[in-house]
Amino acid sequence: MSTATSSEHEPFVHPALFYRGREQYTAGTVPFLRAGLSAGEAVAVAVPGPNLELIRAAMGARAAEIEFLDMTRVGRNPGRIISGVLRAFADAHPAGRVRIIGEPIWADRSAVEYPACVQHEALINAAFQGRHVTILCPYDADALAPETLADAHLTHPVVIDAGVERISEAYDPERAVAHYDRPLAHPAGAASLAFDADALPWARSFAVQEARQLGLTGDRLQDLTLAVAELTTNSVVHGGGTGTVRVWAEGPQLVCEVHDRGRLTDPLAGRRPPARDQLGGRGLLLVHYVADLVRLHTTEAGTTVRFYLDL
Repeated sequence: MSTATSSEHEPFVHPALFYRGREQYTAGTVPFLRAGLSAGEAVAVAVPGPNLELIRAAMGARAAEIEFLDMTRVGRNPGRIISGVLRAFADAHPAGRVRIIGEPIWADRSAVEYPACVQHEALINAAFQGRHVTILCPYDADALAPETLADAHLTHPVVIDAGVERISEAYDPERAVAHYDRPLAHPAGAASLAFDADALPWARSFAVQEARQLGLTGDRLQDLTLAVAELTTNSVVHGGGTGTVRVWAEGPQLVCEVHDRGRLTDPLAGRRPPARDQLGGRGLLLVHYVADLVRLHTTEAGTTVRFYLDL
């Protein structure tokens, strides 16, 4: 199977690899990695654990030259992958081309997580535009739904299927981001509190109290406290001065959302590592780092940021 990309002369290259079974997986990934190592490129692999070990074994002694990351851990929240995985590795190797395999979508991803996964894949293109980086994204064509493979055509300019590389005629990452920017309904009985600048401490105490009653404890409660503080402060400073915070349980997770009248116009907000001299703008980034999932919905009328924490 060929994994050469006809656009390798371009600064940023982002192909999707459709594979069926272990043999196609290694045939599509191992030559890609060996080519990068032979070219002197920095190489990383961020895929689910079983596939990680499959690649590690297939690479043999050269596996020691590769950085391996379990995507089910480092990429549990898709909104953290660009800053915490892809940019972190690329920024650590500023000289020459960087080559990464990233597999953020697998069969066990939940329906709640999936929209954030597609938006992540789409936003990679904007996040790395003009940079000398190649990111190959494997998709299990046997286990994933046809709609998922169709979305891969939307988010990747090149698709490799059965060893054949083709330009994606459907490529439209902005459309993918917009399509999954969907309204976020909340339960009718969700505990809620409206707040303004004077009520910020009450909003934070309210969220912590509700979360504690729903079973959140220890470090996870601290994560919620930090996330709520960042989001409610953003609402007061950037979201029209007021907002509403809601907390409820959804299966094995606690859900918290903050809604305000602001409009989030930068789709990469919270996904870029801040500049060293940057004084602000870290709030949403911190939420992405502490949460197991972050979903957003923004319109001209306002923005909702919802985050999930495992109970």
